[in-house]
Amino acid sequence: MLQSSQTPQGESSIHVIGAGIAGTWQALAFARAGYGVTLHERGDASMVQATSHWAGGMLAPWCERESTEPVVTRLGIRSLDLWRDVLPETAFNGSLVVAHPRDRADFDRFAKLTTDYERVDGDGVTKLEPSLDGRFKDALFFAAEGHVEPRTVLPKLHEKLAGAGARIEFRSDVAPDGIKSGIVIDCRGLFARDKFPDLRGVKGEMIVVETDDVELSRPVRVVHPRWPLYVIPRGNGRFMLGATSIESEDTRVSVRSALELLTAAYAVHPAFAEARIVEIGAGLRPALPDNLPRIAIDKNHIAVNGLYRHGFLLAPALAELTLNYVQRGLIDNEVMQCA
Repeated sequence: MLQSSQTPQGESSIHVIGAGIAGTWQALAFARAGYGVTLHERGDASMVQATSHWAGGMLAPWCERESTEPVVTRLGIRSLDLWRDVLPETAFNGSLVVAHPRDRADFDRFAKLTTDYERVDGDGVTKLEPSLDGRFKDALFFAAEGHVEPRTVLPKLHEKLAGAGARIEFRSDVAPDGIKSGIVIDCRGLFARDKFPDLRGVKGEMIVVETDDVELSRPVRVVHPRWPLYVIPRGNGRFMLGATSIESEDTRVSVRSALELLTAAYAVHPAFAEARIVEIGAGLRPALPDNLPRIAIDKNHIAVNGLYRHGFLLAPALAELTLNYVQRGLIDNEVMQCA
């Protein structure tokens, strides 16, 4: 951490633009610290147009070591404590990583690139997830990881925010430069290309299915060289199937992606073949060229963006960094940039 002499002084009002997961955590951090907070959201309370609506909600910092930079794991680990603090009921049942025999080399590679797991045998897999009895001969169990259901947890965070005295204004389409007082925190995602010209949208596709024949207590990741998959339990017999990260800003789901997701799910458990498809959709994750988050500071304007596919994992820790900057002038030089 570095110390900055440019910290806004004497400001007690905070305006956060964007009520997705990044903006909501920013607003919540400041409201809990005693600031007067207004959260502006261009959409309505359903948040169906937000990137968060299509997210998996996995809190898996150690699994993410396989494909991202150490800063994501560092901030993600800190976020786990913040989730526990704000929402003690958050599910921390761990993550299970498996692979089919033909993909053994990719499974071993995943194990070498990650840490903080227990390698369990077939009996261990069955003990953790009885529905997977006999399906996999071993697995990696990341016991400290968790997951949230984005569509239920975001309203809970909004309730926490209102309870902390903040004001939430839906259908409030304001621009950062249109707010002339206090500190403005810009969490507009892809709509912030005026501040981040190199932002791009990365499509993430998902399918929600429903079946009474499979029960899972935690996300299951299936390592595959072409069709990596995660199966996330959503409760009441529903599961989210996801994995795609496509360099496209087309929000339609392709037939190929749908077939790959469903085929991979069937390979996890044949009962998914008879599951009912409840929903198919896609969201655009805001990403910068390095796929890492950034907090850009320009006097009283702070922009938080580039969370890529780690929104629910990183949002709490990024909010804490922003609060630490405003309160004490602390700069995390891996994430923060000052104009």
